[in-house]
Amino acid sequence: MKRDLKDAVVVITGGSSGIGHATALAFARCGARVVIASRGGDALGRVLRELKAEGAEGLAIPADVSRWHDVERIARETADRFGRIDVWINNAAVAEWAFIEEMTPAEMSRVIDVNVLGPMYGVRAALPHLKRSEGVIINIASALADRAIPLLSTYSASKAAVKSFSDSLRMELQAMQANVDVVTILPSSINTPFYRWGPSKLGVRPHPVSVIYPPKLVAEAIVSAAERPQREIFVGVMGKLLSIAERISPRMMDWYMLQRRNMFRQQYSSLRDAGESNLFHSPDESAIDGPFVDETRKTSVYTKAIELHPAVRRVVAAGVMGAAVALVVRRLSTRSRPGTATDRLSASSSAATPRRQ
Repeated sequence: MKRDLKDAVVVITGGSSGIGHATALAFARCGARVVIASRGGDALGRVLRELKAEGAEGLAIPADVSRWHDVERIARETADRFGRIDVWINNAAVAEWAFIEEMTPAEMSRVIDVNVLGPMYGVRAALPHLKRSEGVIINIASALADRAIPLLSTYSASKAAVKSFSDSLRMELQAMQANVDVVTILPSSINTPFYRWGPSKLGVRPHPVSVIYPPKLVAEAIVSAAERPQREIFVGVMGKLLSIAERISPRMMDWYMLQRRNMFRQQYSSLRDAGESNLFHSPDESAIDGPFVDETRKTSVYTKAIELHPAVRRVVAAGVMGAAVALVVRRLSTRSRPGTATDRLSASSSAATPRRQ
């Protein structure tokens, strides 16, 4: 059943730019009351004015999700203002592009604190409210949760942790009959200011890998997840293909990524790096799109036609499973049928072997 988002109370961390900004506007247009949180107070204020221009009630809370007391304050101030929380979206994230031996322990720790502890703190703070409203937790992971790439080792590890945390949390809530849904969003490469401000030790600004998609596509997936919760949603077909290929053969994926240093070369852009970094300090950034607009596709037919429709996904999955079972049955029956080439070969081998007297 589709949930009505009108007057729903939605909390979005990392809400001042990129996916968070696009998602806040998408919920505002659905009539939801939107709470945005991030470290950048000025940027938050600009987004809040946009929400109000859409006719939505909103609240901006400066906070750092790596600090428990900040996250607890987001939940408390939201409940004090609106009386409840219906949807909590753990979106805030950071990354650093570098070989692991070039990263400092403080940089490694920062990525894990924001990307892993942030969602854990968010869930812990929001759960008492979400249980009362039978709400939804939406954790933003990445297609890299299923298949890591070089130069983003800590980021890939953190997103794998988010996916694993979501899977464990889902089972706990089901066991407690908590009536709180958990959805994991797995975006492919998305053109956000992430690439403008993420620290890089490549000598240039980092570049997204493979096909690039717009932030609004992720926002649409998040709104869909709030309306019709499902286990996970891939945004962009390339992320789904990456996940499938990893399940088929991780070694093959290693080979592909290392051929002509393919997965390294893709991450070097031609844009000059001036030491930009949002790892420890928040830039005054509220843009939705990043620096690669000309290379970004307008949408993903796969995501809109399949991923956002649970019923369609079930039909497709059933069809694929049925085809696979039929293929296996056919091969087994062919092998066991009398008179096959295998049987004739066995028979001729037996005839050619002299009997012992």
